Amino acid sequence: MATKSKKKSSKKRAGTAKTRSAKAVKSAKAAKPARAAGADPRRVPAILAKLDEAYPNATCELKHENAFQLLVSTILSAQCTDVRVNQVAETLYEKYPDAKAFAYAAPSELEQDIRPTGFFRNKTKSVMGASKAILEKFGGQVPRTMEEILTLPGVARKTGNVVLGTAYGIPSGVVVDTHVLRLSKRLDLSRNDDPKKVEQDLMKIIPQEKWIQFSHQLIWHGRRVCHARKPKCIECNMESLCYAKDKTV
Repeated sequence: MATKSKKKSSKKRAGTAKTRSAKAVKSAKAAKPARAAGADPRRVPAILAKLDEAYPNATCELKHENAFQLLVSTILSAQCTDVRVNQVAETLYEKYPDAKAFAYAAPSELEQDIRPTGFFRNKTKSVMGASKAILEKFGGQVPRTMEEILTLPGVARKTGNVVLGTAYGIPSGVVVDTHVLRLSKRLDLSRNDDPKKVEQDLMKIIPQEKWIQFSHQLIWHGRRVCHARKPKCIECNMESLCYAKDKTV
Protein backbone atom coordinates (compact mmCIF):
# COMPACT_ATOMS: atom_id res chain seq x y z
CA MET A 1 0.00 0.00 0.00
CA ALA A 2 2.82 2.37 0.88
CA THR A 3 4.42 1.72 -2.49
CA LYS A 4 1.20 2.54 -4.35
CA SER A 5 0.78 5.71 -2.31
CA LYS A 6 4.31 6.81 -3.18
CA LYS A 7 3.69 6.14 -6.88
CA LYS A 8 0.47 8.20 -6.84
CA SER A 9 2.23 11.02 -5.01
CA SER A 10 5.07 10.94 -7.51
CA LYS A 11 2.63 11.07 -10.44
CA LYS A 12 0.80 14.02 -8.89
CA ARG A 13 4.05 15.92 -8.43
CA ALA A 14 5.07 15.15 -12.02
CA GLY A 15 1.66 16.28 -13.27
CA THR A 16 1.85 19.49 -11.28
CA ALA A 17 5.36 20.19 -12.59
CA LYS A 18 4.19 19.68 -16.18
CA THR A 19 1.24 22.01 -15.65
CA ARG A 20 3.50 24.70 -14.21
CA SER A 21 5.96 24.22 -17.05
CA ALA A 22 3.17 24.51 -19.64
CA LYS A 23 1.87 27.68 -17.99
CA ALA A 24 5.36 29.14 -17.94
CA VAL A 25 5.79 28.47 -21.67
CA LYS A 26 2.41 30.06 -22.45
CA SER A 27 3.30 33.03 -20.29
CA ALA A 28 6.62 33.46 -22.06
CA LYS A 29 4.94 33.34 -25.45
CA ALA A 30 2.31 35.82 -24.43
CA ALA A 31 4.81 38.23 -22.88
CA LYS A 32 5.37 41.33 -24.97
CA PRO A 33 8.73 43.09 -25.29
CA ALA A 34 9.09 45.84 -22.72
CA ARG A 35 8.57 49.36 -24.02
CA ALA A 36 11.92 50.65 -25.25
CA ALA A 37 13.46 53.02 -22.72
CA GLY A 38 14.97 54.95 -25.61
CA ALA A 39 11.50 55.97 -26.74
CA ASP A 40 11.32 58.50 -23.89
CA PRO A 41 9.56 61.68 -25.15
CA ARG A 42 12.56 63.73 -24.02
CA ARG A 43 15.04 61.65 -26.03
CA VAL A 44 13.20 61.20 -29.35
CA PRO A 45 13.23 64.92 -30.30
CA ALA A 46 17.00 64.96 -29.73
CA ILE A 47 17.43 62.04 -32.13
CA LEU A 48 15.23 63.71 -34.74
CA ALA A 49 17.23 66.94 -34.42
CA LYS A 50 20.50 65.06 -34.94
CA LEU A 51 19.10 63.32 -38.03
CA ASP A 52 17.96 66.68 -39.43
CA GLU A 53 21.42 68.05 -38.79
CA ALA A 54 23.19 65.16 -40.53
CA TYR A 55 20.76 64.46 -43.38
CA PRO A 56 18.61 67.53 -44.14
CA ASN A 57 18.11 66.47 -47.77
CA ALA A 58 17.72 62.71 -47.36
CA THR A 59 15.38 61.16 -49.89
CA CYS A 60 14.66 57.86 -51.62
CA GLU A 61 17.72 56.67 -53.54
CA LEU A 62 15.78 54.62 -56.07
CA LYS A 63 15.78 56.58 -59.32
CA HIS A 64 12.33 57.08 -60.80
CA GLU A 65 10.26 59.50 -62.85
CA ASN A 66 6.81 58.61 -61.56
CA ALA A 67 4.92 56.57 -58.97
CA PHE A 68 4.71 53.49 -61.20
CA GLN A 69 8.46 53.34 -61.79
CA LEU A 70 9.04 53.75 -58.06
CA LEU A 71 6.64 50.89 -57.36
CA VAL A 72 8.46 48.57 -59.76
CA SER A 73 11.90 49.58 -58.49
CA THR A 74 10.83 49.04 -54.88
CA ILE A 75 9.59 45.54 -55.72
CA LEU A 76 12.93 44.85 -57.43
CA SER A 77 14.87 46.19 -54.43
CA ALA A 78 13.87 43.26 -52.20
CA GLN A 79 17.12 41.50 -51.18
CA CYS A 80 18.99 43.79 -53.58
CA THR A 81 20.85 47.09 -53.31
CA ASP A 82 19.38 50.33 -54.65
CA VAL A 83 22.57 50.78 -56.68
CA ARG A 84 21.98 47.52 -58.56
CA VAL A 85 18.28 48.31 -59.08
CA ASN A 86 19.17 51.73 -60.50
CA GLN A 87 21.61 50.10 -62.91
CA VAL A 88 18.90 47.75 -64.16
CA ALA A 89 16.34 50.58 -64.30
CA GLU A 90 18.47 52.61 -66.72
CA THR A 91 17.36 50.43 -69.62
CA LEU A 92 14.33 48.71 -68.08
CA TYR A 93 11.99 51.70 -68.28
CA GLU A 94 13.01 52.46 -71.83
CA LYS A 95 11.94 48.98 -72.86
CA TYR A 96 8.86 48.91 -70.61
CA PRO A 97 7.63 52.54 -70.35
CA ASP A 98 4.33 51.92 -68.55
CA ALA A 99 2.09 49.46 -66.73
CA LYS A 100 0.69 48.06 -69.98
CA ALA A 101 4.16 47.21 -71.28
CA PHE A 102 4.99 45.31 -68.09
CA ALA A 103 1.58 43.65 -67.82
CA TYR A 104 1.83 42.07 -71.26
CA ALA A 105 5.57 41.44 -71.39
CA ALA A 106 6.95 38.00 -72.21
CA PRO A 107 7.67 36.56 -68.73
CA SER A 108 10.85 34.78 -69.81
CA GLU A 109 12.19 37.97 -71.39
CA LEU A 110 11.35 40.15 -68.38
CA GLU A 111 13.00 37.59 -66.12
CA GLN A 112 16.27 38.07 -67.97
CA ASP A 113 15.93 41.85 -67.95
CA ILE A 114 15.66 41.96 -64.14
CA ARG A 115 17.84 38.93 -63.43
CA PRO A 116 20.68 41.01 -61.84
CA THR A 117 18.34 42.03 -59.00
CA GLY A 118 17.95 38.41 -57.83
CA PHE A 119 14.82 36.33 -57.21
CA PHE A 120 13.90 37.33 -60.75
CA ARG A 121 11.15 34.75 -61.28
CA ASN A 122 9.13 35.81 -58.25
CA LYS A 123 9.78 39.47 -58.98
CA THR A 124 8.59 39.02 -62.56
CA LYS A 125 5.31 37.56 -61.28
CA SER A 126 4.90 40.42 -58.81
CA VAL A 127 5.69 43.18 -61.31
CA MET A 128 3.43 41.74 -64.00
CA GLY A 129 0.66 41.02 -61.50
CA ALA A 130 0.83 44.52 -60.00
CA SER A 131 0.86 46.07 -63.47
CA LYS A 132 -2.24 44.14 -64.55
CA ALA A 133 -4.07 45.06 -61.34
CA ILE A 134 -3.22 48.74 -61.84
CA LEU A 135 -4.63 48.60 -65.36
CA GLU A 136 -7.75 46.60 -64.55
CA LYS A 137 -8.69 47.99 -61.11
CA PHE A 138 -7.18 51.46 -60.88
CA GLY A 139 -7.37 52.94 -64.36
CA GLY A 140 -3.65 52.71 -64.96
CA GLN A 141 -2.74 54.78 -61.88
CA VAL A 142 -0.88 53.60 -58.80
CA PRO A 143 -3.35 53.73 -55.86
CA ARG A 144 -3.03 56.55 -53.32
CA THR A 145 -4.20 54.68 -50.22
CA MET A 146 -2.52 51.94 -48.22
CA GLU A 147 -5.65 49.81 -48.30
CA GLU A 148 -5.72 49.84 -52.10
CA ILE A 149 -2.00 49.57 -52.76
CA LEU A 150 -1.78 46.47 -50.55
CA THR A 151 -4.12 44.67 -52.97
CA LEU A 152 -1.39 44.72 -55.62
CA PRO A 153 0.60 41.47 -55.99
CA GLY A 154 4.05 41.67 -54.43
CA VAL A 155 3.24 44.77 -52.39
CA ALA A 156 3.48 44.81 -48.58
CA ARG A 157 3.56 47.73 -46.14
CA LYS A 158 7.20 48.63 -46.76
CA THR A 159 6.64 49.04 -50.50
CA GLY A 160 3.35 50.82 -49.88
CA ASN A 161 4.99 53.31 -47.52
CA VAL A 162 7.85 53.97 -49.95
CA VAL A 163 5.50 54.73 -52.85
CA LEU A 164 2.87 56.67 -50.93
CA GLY A 165 5.46 58.69 -49.03
CA THR A 166 7.99 59.41 -51.77
CA ALA A 167 5.79 59.62 -54.87
CA TYR A 168 2.68 61.18 -53.32
CA GLY A 169 3.91 62.76 -50.10
CA ILE A 170 1.36 60.79 -48.09
CA PRO A 171 2.60 59.81 -44.59
CA SER A 172 0.86 56.43 -44.39
CA GLY A 173 3.43 54.91 -42.03
CA VAL A 174 7.14 54.43 -41.50
CA VAL A 175 9.26 52.50 -43.99
CA VAL A 176 10.91 49.63 -42.09
CA ASP A 177 13.66 48.11 -44.20
CA THR A 178 16.74 46.28 -42.93
CA HIS A 179 18.45 49.55 -41.95
CA VAL A 180 15.47 51.00 -40.09
CA LEU A 181 14.93 47.66 -38.34
CA ARG A 182 18.56 47.53 -37.20
CA LEU A 183 18.86 51.17 -36.14
CA SER A 184 15.52 51.19 -34.32
CA LYS A 185 16.89 48.47 -32.05
CA ARG A 186 20.32 50.06 -31.68
CA LEU A 187 18.79 53.38 -30.72
CA ASP A 188 16.36 51.51 -28.45
CA LEU A 189 13.31 52.97 -30.17
CA SER A 190 11.80 49.50 -30.44
CA ARG A 191 12.51 46.10 -28.94
CA ASN A 192 10.51 44.12 -31.47
CA ASP A 193 11.90 42.00 -34.30
CA ASP A 194 8.79 41.95 -36.49
CA PRO A 195 8.91 44.87 -39.01
CA LYS A 196 5.15 45.43 -38.62
CA LYS A 197 5.46 45.78 -34.84
CA VAL A 198 8.55 47.99 -35.19
CA GLU A 199 6.59 50.25 -37.52
CA GLN A 200 3.78 50.52 -34.99
CA ASP A 201 6.28 51.37 -32.25
CA LEU A 202 7.85 54.10 -34.39
CA MET A 203 4.49 55.55 -35.43
CA LYS A 204 3.65 56.04 -31.75
CA ILE A 205 6.76 58.09 -30.96
CA ILE A 206 7.61 59.89 -34.23
CA PRO A 207 5.33 62.82 -35.23
CA GLN A 208 3.33 61.93 -38.35
CA GLU A 209 4.70 64.87 -40.28
CA LYS A 210 8.17 63.34 -39.81
CA TRP A 211 7.36 59.77 -40.84
CA ILE A 212 8.53 60.12 -44.44
CA GLN A 213 11.72 62.06 -43.76
CA PHE A 214 12.60 60.00 -40.68
CA SER A 215 12.56 56.81 -42.78
CA HIS A 216 14.88 58.30 -45.41
CA GLN A 217 17.23 59.71 -42.78
CA LEU A 218 17.53 56.46 -40.85
CA ILE A 219 18.17 54.53 -44.08
CA TRP A 220 20.87 57.01 -45.09
CA HIS A 221 22.46 56.76 -41.64
CA GLY A 222 22.41 52.97 -41.80
CA ARG A 223 24.11 52.96 -45.20
CA ARG A 224 26.70 55.61 -44.46
CA VAL A 225 27.56 55.34 -40.77
CA CYS A 226 25.67 52.80 -38.65
CA HIS A 227 26.71 49.66 -40.53
CA ALA A 228 25.58 46.22 -39.40
CA ARG A 229 28.99 44.77 -38.54
CA LYS A 230 31.30 47.73 -37.96
CA PRO A 231 29.33 50.87 -37.15
CA LYS A 232 31.38 54.05 -37.53
CA CYS A 233 30.44 55.34 -34.09
CA ILE A 234 33.30 57.84 -34.06
CA GLU A 235 31.66 59.58 -37.05
CA CYS A 236 28.12 59.43 -35.65
CA ASN A 237 26.56 62.67 -34.42
CA MET A 238 24.16 60.61 -32.29
CA GLU A 239 26.92 58.78 -30.43
CA SER A 240 26.18 60.62 -27.18
CA LEU A 241 22.53 59.52 -27.39
CA CYS A 242 23.30 55.89 -28.18
CA TYR A 243 23.98 53.16 -25.65
CA ALA A 244 23.94 50.15 -27.97
CA LYS A 245 25.94 47.13 -26.75
CA ASP A 246 27.87 46.91 -30.04
CA LYS A 247 29.13 50.50 -30.06
CA THR A 248 32.71 50.78 -31.29
CA VAL A 249 33.70 53.75 -29.10
